[in-house]
Amino acid sequence: MDARTHTDFVSVFRENAATHGDRRSFTFVTEDAGPGRSYKEDVLGFAELDRRARALAVRLEERGLRDRAVLLLYPEGLEFIAAFVGCLYARVVAVPAPLPVLDAGRFDRTRRIIGDADIGWILTDGAHLEAIEGWLKEAGLAGKVQCLDTEAGEGEDPGAWTMPESGPDTLAFLQYTSGSTSEPKGVMVNHGNLLYNAEEIRRRIHGSPETIGVGWVPHFHDMGLVGQFLEPLYLGMRYVLTSPITFIKRPVLWLELITRHRATITVAPNFGYELALRRVTDRQLETLDLSSLRTVKNGAEPVRAATLERWNERFAPAGFEPWMWMPCYGMAEATLLISAAPYGTGPVIRDFDAAALSRDRAVPADGAVPADADEVRHEAERDGEGAVRRLVSSGRPVTLDVRVVDPESLRALPDGRAGEIWVRGGSVAAGYWQSPAETRVTFEAYTAEGDGPFLRTGDLGFVDGGELFVTGRSKDLIIVNGRNIHAHDIEETAQAAHPAALIGAAFVLDGTTTADGREQVVLVQEISTRAAAGTPPDELAGRIKAAVARAHELPALSVVLTGRGTVRRTTSGKLRRGPTRQALLDGEVAVLGADLEPGAAKFVHTQHSQKHD
Repeated sequence: MDARTHTDFVSVFRENAATHGDRRSFTFVTEDAGPGRSYKEDVLGFAELDRRARALAVRLEERGLRDRAVLLLYPEGLEFIAAFVGCLYARVVAVPAPLPVLDAGRFDRTRRIIGDADIGWILTDGAHLEAIEGWLKEAGLAGKVQCLDTEAGEGEDPGAWTMPESGPDTLAFLQYTSGSTSEPKGVMVNHGNLLYNAEEIRRRIHGSPETIGVGWVPHFHDMGLVGQFLEPLYLGMRYVLTSPITFIKRPVLWLELITRHRATITVAPNFGYELALRRVTDRQLETLDLSSLRTVKNGAEPVRAATLERWNERFAPAGFEPWMWMPCYGMAEATLLISAAPYGTGPVIRDFDAAALSRDRAVPADGAVPADADEVRHEAERDGEGAVRRLVSSGRPVTLDVRVVDPESLRALPDGRAGEIWVRGGSVAAGYWQSPAETRVTFEAYTAEGDGPFLRTGDLGFVDGGELFVTGRSKDLIIVNGRNIHAHDIEETAQAAHPAALIGAAFVLDGTTTADGREQVVLVQEISTRAAAGTPPDELAGRIKAAVARAHELPALSVVLTGRGTVRRTTSGKLRRGPTRQALLDGEVAVLGADLEPGAAKFVHTQHSQKHD
């Protein structure tokens, strides 16, 4: 089958379902707790998925929902897949979102999505129908928003379904952004975007019907939805899934499923690989065989060289080889994939002069330097700097047009110069739902030379030798003495400073400066008290502060230690630095120990006092 001849995504999947029947499938795995753990595997073949989708499409048509947005609230599992495909079959705009069970923060986000997308119907399963209806009543939405239990079939005949007319410009779904730096916005992904990006992924991973995937990324995340659900439909391949909660409880299950099903591809954010490194025991390692893997994608957050290298060493006895790595970069606004390492080449890891990079120049630390490197280095030497920053390339761009642009002058920058990453091409979505002003700013940018329109990603990076290096988010950039320091670099240094350090969030404390006018940087750092091994918390804070201040030349750094689960994260696991900062100022951070600069200590104390007055 040549999927490139199709103009809508439904036709591609229906052809795969007709070709492969139930020989291609999704498998969802749950695990019984306790000794002698056993798997439960539920399987949904493509032919059966097609039948269920047609039956649901009939129900949605009967309710007049064509071209309307409906909210999908499901636990991880196969029912979500059937509901999403049913929406595609009915030309209903699916809006996947986290199931907001017992989570006030998620209820608030769900309410905002309902309002923004003008939701009149929620699709869910029987187990959660009553809870969602109760929440709608409490929120004053009963009667305005109705629920449909998609598991409770009403005898619709799948044969009664008639395929609606769809084309490349037909809206397929809304992907609400995770809100790591702003309020969630609905990205409008159409059938043309899906087909274009699915083909880009196919080419980069060498995908085929023989590809076998294993994963656990949530279905409401762009990596999970497009990479783990829609790409298998496009390729006609098998995919085995478990839930993120199951993975977090026992990370080795992920690797056991790779072993059991002889997976050739898997994908996860960097923190997933870190968690497996920490939690997989030597005894568990002896039972694993990862030699079937051909593609191991790492994306959705900064890829750490230390993670890749420790993983190479740790899992080599299980058959893992470095060439399997495929670091990648993408975002919902580009459907998913923007760049990735070429198949079978492994990661490109390079060292750069940290001082030069803080001035937006990528100067290799190995001697091969651009023309103005001596001037940049001379300036750095005067400042007493000489550190090296180790970066993992996010690979090479796919056929999209990727530029690095000065965010102020809007001029395209040459290789070796850092700026904002801009993208254009068939994967770039149509814009944000009902947000024309935001769409113009983000999706309709032009360079000073008049080239465009481009998607402004908000991510910073540079190109070196054809490789795209993503250095951070523009909104997470910390500027100290004219130097650009990325928040995640501070956080990585802190995590490496002591075995007790877990994740942290670094940010500027707005409204405070030192006596000489410098901005004050605060690090809220989660710790394991057990791993602290009796080190007094204030002393531990001082050690972390010294390591970070020394590595990044931060003269006004404050460190606040706290327990697990304090640092705010999105539903997909990305750090939310702004909400963490606000939680600190609102007195919602349980401080275990601290080493604060005077200005920061006074400011935090004032905020706490105002809150409790």
